[in-house]
Order: sequence, then structure tokens, then C-alpha cells
Amino acid sequence: MTASPRASTEAVRHQNNGLVLKVLRREGPLAHTDLSTATGLSSATVSAITSHLEKNGLLERREVANAGQRGRPRALFARRRDAAHVIAARISSHAVQYSLADYRGTMIDRFEEAREQGTESPKRFLDGFRAALERLIQRSRLPASSISTISISSKGLVDREGAKLLWSPVFGYQELDFETALSDFSGSRIHLFNESLLVTHALALRLEKNRGAPLASLATLSLGHSIGLGIAYRDQHGDLEIRAPNFGHMLHASDGKLCRCGAIGCIEASAGFYGILRMAFEVPPDTIPAKFVPLAEMEKIASRARQGHRASEYAFRQAGLALGQGLSRMLSLAEETMPIAITGPGTRFMDLLTRGLDEGLGQSQHVRVRGAPEILIITEEETLVFEGHVDRALTEIDQDLGG
Repeated sequence: MTASPRASTEAVRHQNNGLVLKVLRREGPLAHTDLSTATGLSSATVSAITSHLEKNGLLERREVANAGQRGRPRALFARRRDAAHVIAARISSHAVQYSLADYRGTMIDRFEEAREQGTESPKRFLDGFRAALERLIQRSRLPASSISTISISSKGLVDREGAKLLWSPVFGYQELDFETALSDFSGSRIHLFNESLLVTHALALRLEKNRGAPLASLATLSLGHSIGLGIAYRDQHGDLEIRAPNFGHMLHASDGKLCRCGAIGCIEASAGFYGILRMAFEVPPDTIPAKFVPLAEMEKIASRARQGHRASEYAFRQAGLALGQGLSRMLSLAEETMPIAITGPGTRFMDLLTRGLDEGLGQSQHVRVRGAPEILIITEEETLVFEGHVDRALTEIDQDLGG
């Protein structure tokens, strides 16, 4: 059954509205002619769209004098800041960071709360999480109804459809159901993402903009207390598809190393901070992993390794080897050599990890034949998480409001 001409026209109009909003979000305020060039839409179509969006409170215009030129000032169109708001919450092993952004994607408030170590129950955590969201809204003096989306991220295994955290480094297999806990939260959409997916999303957009060309594929590897991986690639329609496979908990070796997930021999059991700490101090591999290793403690181990302490040096090398071998399997499965961006607090130890990483990658036939992947070191993981939250949330809001 074919769609009616009216339905097809509405779909095209909706798509064009979203395109204009997307360009303004990523490029900032633009004049009419610049919008037409950036979107590829005709001048008449852009005029109709901007009028519609301005009437519906999504766009605002301001007149700017032409520098050094006579004539009428130019009208610049921009997204209206108060049209919608997004809360982005980033859950880590030691803290939760709460951020509030407006419709232009600008952060307008942020605070962070330390996590209770070893005493939190899922209910206690969710109660505190909800209270923090309410406090964030109260601080901004916004009506709760202005929050269109609450976007949450965490390390671990995520059921995105139901906004449930199925497994996490702190709570283990105790499920956290954010959708139910926040079901009456002012009608806001509730989304939950694996953190590495958001990092990959934001970095792919940034690299495309910087390079001025579409990105064929990209992998991001997050190093820290947990090990995360995100993969971006083009689907059959040419759109960027992003996944976050459970890389850190892929079985790596039958070496008896106990992982926080309860399995033996995961990549994270060798390459996570707790795995490095355990090996550096030469404790039995089946010792119960620490839920959180302070960065200061990792710096001490790294300092010892740089001074020639063999066990510490070996711990970092083995961590790099586990990462390299895991990445080599990923590249073989993908059947292509893609850039790999390494992020997270573990990037400060790359001088100690690189030898093992290169060794692990070099063991792959794929790498030996097609060459080693480009390695990028990205130190601003926190910023990328926020950008990923906001871009995905505002894209969805645009699709709803832009009709």
C-alpha cells in the first residue's frame, strides 16, 4: 500500500524542518542564504521553514549590521534557547555528574556528587538520583515541564529500550530500572546509554567536521576502571550507525584472572585499573577485584614502572597486550582497518601501555596484511560524553518539535 501524496508531502516537510534545525545546532546562527547553502534547500523552502519554526517558538531571529556595507542589516536565525532543555547524567564508579543544557546545546548548570562506596543499594541510589535531578531543576528555576529529555550514561551492560542498567561495576547484576524510577518525572523522555556509545557518537561528528569529509568508520577505546569500546560505521543507507559491544568483558585468556563481572579471563581483568593494580602487587589472579581504584594509586604504580620496577612495568605491558589482542580481533571481524581513538583516564599511561598494545595488534594477520590502524589519543572524554548526550537528545527533540 503506497503512501498518499499528502502523507509524502508531510514527511518531506518534517524532514526538511529537522534538517534546518540540525544545521543551526551544529553551525550556530546563520543567515537565510547560508542556511540554503548548508542544507541544499531552495531559498523559498528555507523561508517557509524558518517562518514556521519561528512561529512555533523554536527559532529566533536577530538583525546584524553588515560590516563596512550599506543597506539593510542581515537577519540571522538561531535556535531559541528556552524551547527545550536536556538533563545529561553521567554515572561513574566514584561519582555522578548532572548537567543541564538548553535547546542550543549550551550547558547552563552542572554539579557532581560522590558515590557511596560499598554501602549503596539500587533503591538508595535511585532515590538519591531522583533527588539530584529535582535539585538541578530547582537551581535553574525552570518549570519541570521544560525538561524534554533525561539522558543517562554508565559503564556496564545497558538495556537501552527499557532504560535499565543490567550490569554495572558497582552494583553487579543488581538491576537499576531508571524508566520505572523516573516514570512520573514531568513527562520527560528517559534514555540510558553505554558511555562508550556517546563518546563515539560525539567524536565521529567532531572528526567529520574537522576533516570536512564523511567518516567511513571509527572505534573508540576507553581506558580506566572499566574498559569500553564504541564502533561507528556507515550502514547501507550511508547513515552513521554506532554500537557499544561489551568489549571489556570479552573472554581473553584462560589465565585465571577474576573479572568484576564474575567471569575468569576477561580483557578488563588484565587491562582495567584493578587488573593492573593486582598484577603490579603480584597478588593471586583470583583475588576479588577492587570496585574502584583511585587515580592517585594508579599514578604511584605508573611512577614505579617508569623507574624500572619490573612487576609494575609488566602489569602495564600485559594490560596493553590484552587490549591489542582484543582490538586485533575486532578489526578482523570488521574486515577493515579503522582509526582507533583511545580515551579515558588511562590515556595518561600510554607510554607504559603502547609496547604491549602494538605487540597485541601485530599478532593479527589482518594488521600484518593491511597495516596498523591510526591511533588517536583523546584526553577529553568527559566533554565527549556530554556532547553525545546532548546531540542525541536534541536530534530526537527536533524530530518531534520540528513537525
